Amino acid sequence: MRTASPRTIVTWTLVALVGAAGWTVLALSRGEEVSAAWMVAAALGSYAIAYRFYSKFIAYKVLKVDATRATPAERLDNGIDFHPTDRRVLLGHHFAAIAGAGPLVGPVLAAQMGYLPGTIWIVAGVIFAGAVQDMVVLFFSTRRDGKSLGQMAREEIGPFGGAAALIATFVIMIILLGVLALVVVNALAESPWGTFSIAMTIPIALFMGFYLRVLRPGQVSEVTFIGVGLLLIALAAGKWVAESSLADTFTLAPSTLVIWLVAYGFVASILPVWTLLAPRDYLSTFMKIGTIGLLAVGVVVALPTLKMDAVTDFASRGDGPVFAGSLFPFVFITIACGALSGFHALISSGTTPKMIQKETQVRMIGYGSMLMESSVAIMALVAASIIDPGLYFAMNAPAGVVGDTVQQASQAVGQLGYTISPDDLARAADQVGEGSLLHRTGGAPTLAIGVSEIFSKATAGEGRAFWYHFAIMFEALFILTALDAGTRVGRFMLQDILGNVYKPFRNVSWKPGLVLASAAVTGLWGYFLWVGVHEPLGGINQLFPIFGIANQLLAAVALAVCTTLLVKSGRLKWAWITAVPLAWDATVTLTASWQKVFSSDPRVGFFKQREVYQDAIDAGKVLPPAKSMDDMHTVVTNSTVDGVLSALLAVLIVVVIADAARMCARHLRDPGATTLSEAPYVKSKLVAPAGLVPTREERAQARELTK
Repeated sequence: MRTASPRTIVTWTLVALVGAAGWTVLALSRGEEVSAAWMVAAALGSYAIAYRFYSKFIAYKVLKVDATRATPAERLDNGIDFHPTDRRVLLGHHFAAIAGAGPLVGPVLAAQMGYLPGTIWIVAGVIFAGAVQDMVVLFFSTRRDGKSLGQMAREEIGPFGGAAALIATFVIMIILLGVLALVVVNALAESPWGTFSIAMTIPIALFMGFYLRVLRPGQVSEVTFIGVGLLLIALAAGKWVAESSLADTFTLAPSTLVIWLVAYGFVASILPVWTLLAPRDYLSTFMKIGTIGLLAVGVVVALPTLKMDAVTDFASRGDGPVFAGSLFPFVFITIACGALSGFHALISSGTTPKMIQKETQVRMIGYGSMLMESSVAIMALVAASIIDPGLYFAMNAPAGVVGDTVQQASQAVGQLGYTISPDDLARAADQVGEGSLLHRTGGAPTLAIGVSEIFSKATAGEGRAFWYHFAIMFEALFILTALDAGTRVGRFMLQDILGNVYKPFRNVSWKPGLVLASAAVTGLWGYFLWVGVHEPLGGINQLFPIFGIANQLLAAVALAVCTTLLVKSGRLKWAWITAVPLAWDATVTLTASWQKVFSSDPRVGFFKQREVYQDAIDAGKVLPPAKSMDDMHTVVTNSTVDGVLSALLAVLIVVVIADAARMCARHLRDPGATTLSEAPYVKSKLVAPAGLVPTREERAQARELTK
């Protein structure tokens, strides 16, 4: 048994003390100014401790990852979907694929409740739930030839619960993809800088894939240097394009962007993973992590103070202007991806298990990537919490609350309990080159304002408008990389479903099947996106209100499958690792679902909202956000659809959890009566490190292999 050296003990003691100091300051502050650096210290210290100890315990003690066992990427390598991918490139792909709108936008909206509840959930949630889910799903999917989450549920839980899981996961996936695509369209519409820079990542990624596959196989450091250099050139050129005669060429209308996104999603989902998907996500990761890292450095340099209250009155009253509902359960639903996200389980049972070289890499890629995403969520919460609360609510409250003029907004914010003058509101917009910042809902513009404030302070107050528009473009890139991988995963899911009816679809690389399934998936989310872009209250806008709940319900499916597999594989004493977060997630999401369906508050309950608007229609009145009687009828339809769909998804998830519990009880009564669909053991011939930096033993193995 290895004994820790004095240097190691001292190092980790210091890390623990830094994290503890951060939490102490955040928890004990009573009205005095608190530096945002303490929030960063609390999060990073906690992440480091969790990765070093908790993730290692799960990987080697609970899952017992086996470096000698061949993964599906090695055994089934076909150069299309199954392909052993360098751990550094795969880490970039996985992180880029899971890091969508949630960690950027959710924490910004949740700041309405104050910075403390969100910080606690983001950090504790990722350590004990989100990162655990991602790693365990990735491990079990790798052991099952990269099967999708729904298919694993069908094979391991049973046909009834499995069918519910397959239906629920696919429906939720289409909703999530449509919402992600809508955020991208909103961010890139009429933005030549963002459109050009993001478009250039595609040819750069194609070149990187060709370089690694044909020109210089295995030379990841070389292609990284080239790719990052080209990316920086593209970013700089984007600003030049926006100010040149080419601006009109790259200034695209929302409907045009929809067509390009659908076409891109289809092509990216059928091309071999090494050509576009993996290198593009790897490239995007440098920009994502680089920007978030610079934000952390900017916080340390500028030391901005947290201006938002630790806990606001809205947390207990539940009548916040940004979103209605009390702290429990809605702050946990709103933050979603930064702490626990069902969407991640689809990636962990989609593209990544078909590309991972070694089981031992599930810790770095599964647990590590989720910690990286959580750090994004923390920085988003910091950005929202350092700006003036009056500006925050003027930006994030709808037009019906704050009005259309700075005078109206100033008065409305005053009624919420905060103060900001009309001149301050006008000045804030002018500083970032915008005509107005009022009711810029959705979270993304607020994050951009926070980013611009941090960076401008760190650079002696220069370039606030530049940093604001850079942040808007950064958010679009952040989300787009989740869209392409998500479309490919949606294709896998549909092929798994169809494979239960027509066997050739079970081969996810079967060309007719992959083309048909990709066309169906892109067609579905593309339809909802197209309608949503052309009708403010239609299409994907209709389903947007259930995005957070649907995502968390999906996490309940993933954790139920993981718990079942831990029990069936003889790991009963460790089943609490996923069972405890499952119990928490099920409690939160089912409570939220119940309130969204049956609440008597029309701002919360879908059916109550339907009743209020129907009564107004009968009385001939038009209520906001509707602007006409046609809009009123659309709101009634949307409320009905959302209420029915929320209830249906909740019922499906209850069925999955109940069937999983039945299967666990059956296994405990008679272990011989249950079977595992695990692929047989095949000895691996690959040598690859478990982490980013090879150990001494791993370097020796690599040298032995090359002799």
